[in-house]
Amino acid sequence: MKIEKLSQAEENLGRLIWDLEPIKSADLVDICKEKYSWSKSTTYTLLRRIEKKGVFENKNSTVRSKMSFDDYQGKISQDFIEENYAGSLPRFLTAFTRKNKLTDDEIKELEDLIAKHKEE
Repeated sequence: MKIEKLSQAEENLGRLIWDLEPIKSADLVDICKEKYSWSKSTTYTLLRRIEKKGVFENKNSTVRSKMSFDDYQGKISQDFIEENYAGSLPRFLTAFTRKNKLTDDEIKELEDLIAKHKEE
């Protein structure tokens, strides 16, 4: 199932929720007013949008995530590779490393990741 990417404002709201969940929607409104100068209607509009995208839910005035931030990022990355590189991680890495040379630490990290997945 594809997840629609959050806009920057939606991701700002999402990060607050991930950090503070579960959180009462009224408390979220107060925090957003202080942190971003958002009105109550702006916060609730963004909250409805991120609910429609399937990442968060607001039940009984309590907001929670439906997936972790890491799971969200992983799904968005997977969808990007599917759409742009026919689902091929090697094709993505080849394109990425044409202009962005990997450091020795990054190469070691990738090697460790590959070794870990071979063991599983």
